Amino acid sequence: MRGPVVQPIVIAAGGTGGHFFPAEALAGALMKHGERVVLFTDQRSGGLASPVFTACERYVIEGAGLSGRSIFRAAQGGAAMLRGVVRARRLLMALRPKAIIGFGGYPSVAPIMAARLMANRPMIFLHEQNAVLGRANRLLARMADYLALSFEKTSAVPASVATTVTGNPVRPMIVELAGKGYPHQGDQIQLLVLGGSLGAKIFGTLIPQALALLSPTMRARLNIVQQCREAELDEARAIFAAAGLHATLSPFFDDVARRLAAAHLIIARAGASSVAEIATAGRPALFIPLPTAIDDHQRANADALVAAGGGWRLDQAGLSAETLARQIEICLSDPEDLVQRAQAAQRFGRPDATEKLAALVQTSLVKSR
Repeated sequence: MRGPVVQPIVIAAGGTGGHFFPAEALAGALMKHGERVVLFTDQRSGGLASPVFTACERYVIEGAGLSGRSIFRAAQGGAAMLRGVVRARRLLMALRPKAIIGFGGYPSVAPIMAARLMANRPMIFLHEQNAVLGRANRLLARMADYLALSFEKTSAVPASVATTVTGNPVRPMIVELAGKGYPHQGDQIQLLVLGGSLGAKIFGTLIPQALALLSPTMRARLNIVQQCREAELDEARAIFAAAGLHATLSPFFDDVARRLAAAHLIIARAGASSVAEIATAGRPALFIPLPTAIDDHQRANADALVAAGGGWRLDQAGLSAETLARQIEICLSDPEDLVQRAQAAQRFGRPDATEKLAALVQTSLVKSR
C-alpha cells in the first residue's frame, strides 16, 4: 500500500550560473533534509545537466525577458511569458507544492505568478543574489511571503517588503574552503583570473597586456591561472610568452575550488556568485565589474566587499593596460596587506548561507501549519 504523496518544494531558477548555483546549493541542502524538490527551469539552464537535480522532477517553462527589446520582440516575449504562466499553473495544480522558491531572472517570473494565482497557493519565497534587487524580483517582491537577501544593504527593495539576510548560497566545494586560511606567499605569487561568461573580452586582452607591463622582478615571481574565452586564447598566450610569464589558460576550470585555495590574489568580474565564492574562500580580489547601464549591480556587489576591506575595484570604462598594471603591482607588492584583506573577505563571507536559506524555508513552513 502506497504512503501519502510528499508535497514538494518547487525551485524556479535558470539561466546563468549567478542565478543557478545558489538554487543548486539550496536544492542539495533541502534534499539532505528529506525534502522532495522539483525544478522549474528554462531551456538554457544548467539545471538540465546538473548532478544535483538529476534525481528530481524537472520541467522546462517557457518565458522570455522583456527589457531592451523592440516592440515586436517584447510582444513575442509577453506571449511566451503568458504561455509559461499557464503551463506553470497547470503543473503546480498537479504537484500541490507546499512552497516555491524563485531565484530571480525571467525563468522565475512565470512560476511565481502562477503560484500567486492559485486559490490554495504554496508559500512563496524569493532569493536575491545581488546588492541591487533585480528587475524580476522587483516585479515579484510584493507577491512573496519572504524575500531573502545576500547583502545587508541591498538597494531597490520596495519599502513595504519584509526581508531576511541569509547570504548567497555557494557550491559545497567552495564552502569547504571557509576558514582554511590564506596560503603562505613564498617566492611564487599565485594569481587567479576569473573572467566570467559575459563581456570577458578584456580579460583575454587587457589583462595579459597589463601583466606584461609589470616589473621584471614581479613577472619572475608570478604564476598565472586565467579563464579566457576561446577566441582570445592564442592572443593571450602570445602576450604571456613574449613577456616571459608562466600562465595556464582555459575557457573553463572544473577545479575552481583548488584554484581558489592556491590563489594569493584574484582578478574577477563582480557577479553575485563570484563575490560570494571569493569571500567564502577568504581571498583578496581586484574587481573589474561588468558595466551595465540598467542597475550597475556588479559595481554594487564589488563595492560591498571592497568597503569591508576585502579588495579593490577598477571600472572598465577608460581602463588602460598601464593603469591596471600599476594597480596589480600595488596589490602584489604588500604581502601583509594581502593577508589583511584576505581576513576581511573571510569575515564578509557567509559560508552558512545555504543552511540559513534552507532553515528559513523549512521553519516558515512549520510555522504556517
